[in-house]
Amino acid sequence: MEILQQLTFLERGIAAGLIIGFICPLLGAFLLVRRITIISEALSHITLTGITAGIFLSQGFVFLSFLNPLYTGLFFSLIGSLLVEKLRQIYKNFQELAIPVILSAGIGLSAILISLVNTSYSEWYSYLFGSIVTVSLNDLLFIIITGLLAFLMIVAFYKELLSISFDQEFAKVSGISIRRFNFFFSILIALVISMSMKVVGILLVGAMVTLPIAASIQIAKSFRQVIFWGIVFGEVSMIGGILFSYFFDIATGGMIVVTGIGLLLLTTIIKRSKEYVEHKLSGG
Repeated sequence: MEILQQLTFLERGIAAGLIIGFICPLLGAFLLVRRITIISEALSHITLTGITAGIFLSQGFVFLSFLNPLYTGLFFSLIGSLLVEKLRQIYKNFQELAIPVILSAGIGLSAILISLVNTSYSEWYSYLFGSIVTVSLNDLLFIIITGLLAFLMIVAFYKELLSISFDQEFAKVSGISIRRFNFFFSILIALVISMSMKVVGILLVGAMVTLPIAASIQIAKSFRQVIFWGIVFGEVSMIGGILFSYFFDIATGGMIVVTGIGLLLLTTIIKRSKEYVEHKLSGG
């Protein structure tokens, strides 16, 4: 705590970014294999609903004035993740419907609650697009705790998550409870989304889950390499985006995403160039 209290606002932002840059691609690799990366967008909008609900409650009720919107955002994200999984079970033949339903509900409820609260434009801007200057000590502690919890959950159940992601039939035969681990995975997604919103921003957090992995699959030759390069690109995107946003006074989340897109373009060019050279050398 003493070390954390001595950090400047920029150092707090970088520390938070390093944690997020590590966890988001780690989870994104599993979402990629399961072909449900878009779920991060749905849960980010439900998280926005939770944040607005927290602000509404803290402003409307004196005994709830202490309420931190990050915690209500996490709570709503957890509820949203469980609802997504429940809807996927209800619509077994149309499981993709679950995500737009939750996304639409999040946008609608957020719009209503935003119209009811008295909050400055700058505060909403930081929630929507991220800001390193608004990362407080409590925010950093929240990110550290949720990030550590998410990491330990992935490490503890890595084999089960891997098995379910690649072949659910095999996992079922092996005695793994598909339903239980699907709910567990949904909770894991909610943790990562809620911890990332303060730095990256609610509207852009999905990009941090997908862009580093999209870049890593251009050069990776195995799933472990996808995770490794995804984390590398995630950290580079985070640090580069935070520093650029600080020195040029640009939205943090936007600059992080632009840096990630730049890395994706770079890896794509490298892959295409390598394929072209190999094709020429083979006499094609």
